[in-house]
Amino acid sequence: MTAKNTSGQRTTPAAADRPLDRIDRKLLLRLQQDGRIPVSQLAREVNLTVTPTLERVRRLEAAGFIDGYFARLNGRKLGLGLLAYVEVSLDRTTPEAFEHFKEVVRAHDEIMECHMVAGGFDYLLKVRVKDMEAYRSLLGDTIASVRGVQQTHTYFVMEEVKSTHAILMPES
Repeated sequence: MTAKNTSGQRTTPAAADRPLDRIDRKLLLRLQQDGRIPVSQLAREVNLTVTPTLERVRRLEAAGFIDGYFARLNGRKLGLGLLAYVEVSLDRTTPEAFEHFKEVVRAHDEIMECHMVAGGFDYLLKVRVKDMEAYRSLLGDTIASVRGVQQTHTYFVMEEVKSTHAILMPES
């Protein structure tokens, strides 16, 4: 029996159930630092030969520990200098309302992240756009116009103090 992880890769129960060992953790840590590291260098760093290193990386991918590889782009250099976080409250918390909101969010690339949260509001969005005019358009034409959105609160980023994609690697 196989399933697909979030990257669409096939995963087997045996691959997903095998606990991570010290080498697996080193591989994951190093790959999230540099996803383009040559396998030969990666193998040297974990004290294995190339073939078992590549097999381990493929197993980690198939088991869903690695969701994918990407280039991290500079939004400011690309003319997308306005970064904001938006709290969104819905007027009803039904499965249909949640699903409709998620569909709208997934269709807009300016919305980089969307998290359903517990607390005083329902969703927290991370958005990146060109300027205030573009943000106003996104808010008015997209976010606030979604059926069921009751209220939004926006927080504009004045300075990015820390921004990382790295996940802290648990010991065991």
